[in-house]
Amino acid sequence: MKKGDSNPLKDVTNDSSRWLFCFAVNEETVFFKPAEDCRILVTGMGQTNAEKEIRKALARELPPCVITAGFSGGLNPKYRCGDVLFEEDAGLSGVLEASGALSAHFYCHSRVAVTACEKAQLWQTTGADAVEMESSSIRTICRENGIPSATVRVISDEAGSDLPLDFNVLMTADYRMNYLKLMGTLVGQPSLAKKLLEFQKETRFAAKKLGMVLSSLKMSNRVDKVIL
Repeated sequence: MKKGDSNPLKDVTNDSSRWLFCFAVNEETVFFKPAEDCRILVTGMGQTNAEKEIRKALARELPPCVITAGFSGGLNPKYRCGDVLFEEDAGLSGVLEASGALSAHFYCHSRVAVTACEKAQLWQTTGADAVEMESSSIRTICRENGIPSATVRVISDEAGSDLPLDFNVLMTADYRMNYLKLMGTLVGQPSLAKKLLEFQKETRFAAKKLGMVLSSLKMSNRVDKVIL
């Protein structure tokens, strides 16, 4: 929206009802307890899926605010698993910081960052604190529609850690997990099963931390300011 254009949502930005919370996968939502009038959208992984689903959701209803949330990989070594980071233009800094979230910068990547080496290279080239795969697309479309938005993501794997598997090669062309290929990989390399279970424990811990922060947003009854 260009400067000077009217904002169709200007009269509802003080209303925290009907907010839209976007996640890539269901595992990111398990500890989030939204207010009854908030909506949850699970878009699927990747920018293409995120863009398609957010456009469909906004065609049905324009929410007062959109929160794009979920897991992220650490790029800045100072952040640890369970740290919740945010970047926003919806005036939510105060309530997010009060709930323990930290202001940061995200890089929206086209693939899962798998190794510590890859993450280090991304940190050097982008200067971002964390990497994810959906938020930039969602928030760009929100800006096009004059909707305040925020990225709220939790570190699920730290900058110095490798993921247990290269999830990129285990996905279909539309970024959905190919479980037959996953099972074949685990059968062929049974030692990976233990690493995968440990990673699942870490992501569950991260999801709990994220849920605590996101649930605090329903305690805030207004958006303090809108920057478009």
